[in-house]
Amino acid sequence: MAIIYNKEKRIFSLHTEHTTYQMMADAHDYLLHLYYGKRLDSEMDYILTYYDRGFSGNPYDLGNDRTYSMDALPQEFPVLGTGDYRTTAGKIREANGCMALDLRYTGYQIQDGKYDLPGLPAAHAEAAQTLCIYLKDERVGVEVTLLYGVLSDCDVITRSVKVTNVGRNEIYLEKLSSACLDLLYGDYDVLTFYGRHAMERNMQRTPVSHGRQVIGSNRGTSGHQYNPYMILAEHGTTETAGACYGVSLVYSGSFEGSVELDQFDQIRLVMGLQEDFFSYQLKPAQTFYAPEAVLSYSADGMEQLSNQMHHLVREHICRGKYKDQIRPVLVNSWEACYFDFNGEAIVNLAEQAAALGVELLVMDDGWFGTRDDDNSSLGDWIVNEDKLGCSLTELTKRVHDKGVQFGIWIEPEMVSENSDLYRKHPEWAIQVPGKHPVHGRNQLVLDFANPAVVDYIYEQIAAVLRQGDINYVKWDMNRSLCDIYSGSMVWQGNVMYDYMLGVYDLLERLTQAFPDMLWEGCSGGGGRFDMGMLYYTPQIWCSDNTDAVDRIRIQYGTSFAYPLSTMGAHVSAVPNHQTGRVTDMNTRGVVAMTGAFGYELDLGKLSEEDKTAVREQIKTYHEAAPVILKGDYYRLSNPFEAEYGAWMSVDEGKKHAVVGAVLLNTHGNRPVFYIRLRGLAPERSYRDRKTGVVYSGAALMELGMPFTIVSGNYPSYQILLDAVE
Repeated sequence: MAIIYNKEKRIFSLHTEHTTYQMMADAHDYLLHLYYGKRLDSEMDYILTYYDRGFSGNPYDLGNDRTYSMDALPQEFPVLGTGDYRTTAGKIREANGCMALDLRYTGYQIQDGKYDLPGLPAAHAEAAQTLCIYLKDERVGVEVTLLYGVLSDCDVITRSVKVTNVGRNEIYLEKLSSACLDLLYGDYDVLTFYGRHAMERNMQRTPVSHGRQVIGSNRGTSGHQYNPYMILAEHGTTETAGACYGVSLVYSGSFEGSVELDQFDQIRLVMGLQEDFFSYQLKPAQTFYAPEAVLSYSADGMEQLSNQMHHLVREHICRGKYKDQIRPVLVNSWEACYFDFNGEAIVNLAEQAAALGVELLVMDDGWFGTRDDDNSSLGDWIVNEDKLGCSLTELTKRVHDKGVQFGIWIEPEMVSENSDLYRKHPEWAIQVPGKHPVHGRNQLVLDFANPAVVDYIYEQIAAVLRQGDINYVKWDMNRSLCDIYSGSMVWQGNVMYDYMLGVYDLLERLTQAFPDMLWEGCSGGGGRFDMGMLYYTPQIWCSDNTDAVDRIRIQYGTSFAYPLSTMGAHVSAVPNHQTGRVTDMNTRGVVAMTGAFGYELDLGKLSEEDKTAVREQIKTYHEAAPVILKGDYYRLSNPFEAEYGAWMSVDEGKKHAVVGAVLLNTHGNRPVFYIRLRGLAPERSYRDRKTGVVYSGAALMELGMPFTIVSGNYPSYQILLDAVE
């Protein structure tokens, strides 16, 4: 059994293969956290201590006992009103403005299988168990159900919260976090993943210090600036040793994560919805579900933690036809021609793609309405047959006739003021009445909190996708939400959350209606790179930045939570369109193969030498893809600190490995770098598929492999290793 309940002590133990999560409903009906870490078969209630601490309040029903205080005890769902002055997981405001709660344990239920969250993405698993713990405040009339899912195979505990108004008056959710992790002691660092457009998910590691360290987004999306993923690691934890916890939110909207070190040197990590613009009205009998959080623990360093998260995403987050498939090598038209194309240009690009072995052509922005720049037509999802010179059905067939699959770009959440849709329905845009809206990329955001808007966009997009045998859709989203107001609802505190529900509703309907489609997410590249989107789209543009050197750092940070199979990664033209940097074709290919591989350039402008290189890259990728996209991943260097970036993937049976490395800094008469490999079987020998040289697995991991001295800018190598049978 994954979930064990001790009836006498009211202790719940949630066991995965290697971890235990434990909590207790105590004698006063408060739900206390006991332990999360290595698997233990004992009960840890002995760790709780009780002292009279100054200025720490005591529950009224304990009388004169001043040793019991929620201000010091570890909890599962801390709230205002109990005497706990630390970061809360939930705030509920009554109609009169009061915000005090006293949630007490009322019961539990253990179920086989994994819970679902209505309208929200969540991990799915057949071999799982669910624990429901019920808390209630009789005075306020609110019932809180804490949902725990136990996924043993990837050492993951999932958490969510269900809030039901069981009273007679409306209440308002002012804050709701999906997970809270209280640790009684320890010296920890917090790892967060910050960035900006075109430079996302840079890893930052800082010691946990007194006070609160907060990350988040109030942009209506998870955003380029901070990713909804945090790691809490003991001081000294490395890739291969030490204890660490990972917490990720399965949500694509505004979020907040925080770590607090309190007055007694206890740590509290909280992850959930962002408080800004959030004041959700619940009328009597109404229910609200928090997005899911996933928690994982590793006693063996961050490398193991990452692979646990990778397994979760590949097997229990992603869905659909392409969840377990190697994706086709694509070429995207954007850098080849931007808005300046017609049907003939697309067919010519398809012909060039077929000649080089590229399998999928994506027609990017500019095929609809009167879209010849980024100032018009969003919302008018009507094929511009005058521009294409044919129907979409005809164009799709012509591309297929070249032996290449065909895909298109959409941005369904946006609307241009210069569009037929906006002229007909200006009230469908998110904007405050009487205020000029804030523009982003000269466009506004549609009110997806309004079901009528979602229905309309669904019919428009579905009608387009029915016009031909389209194989792929790139789903873009190119601005943040601002001027939060929906004309479809009276209470505006619901808008941000309901908007995200509308996005998920549209994604669910489209992915179910077109199950054979490969869907790829995008938000200015990687601005909405989260597990919520990966539930619907098995891969996401990792960044708009296609520069190989920058991408080493972007993909490095992304890999802490997300597997390579989810990272759309492309070889682009040089000088690079974002940085102006020049890297050779080999280096661009080595970096882009650390993901769902493709090209974003004008194939017709390639030299014959580069065309030969493309053919070889695609051949290599086909050979290496099963290992790269499904194997365990190892970060062999930190590219923010080392003079080289190095990484590798190893298949489950440790029979095959793919190693990549790029020199980031070149100096005269430089020393030789030796890269220690990981994840191989030490007792095996491995043959380099290209050179035929055989190496000892133990030697490669103990002594390493020399990074050959080569002159030039950013030299690189890629090695495919096969176990010698």
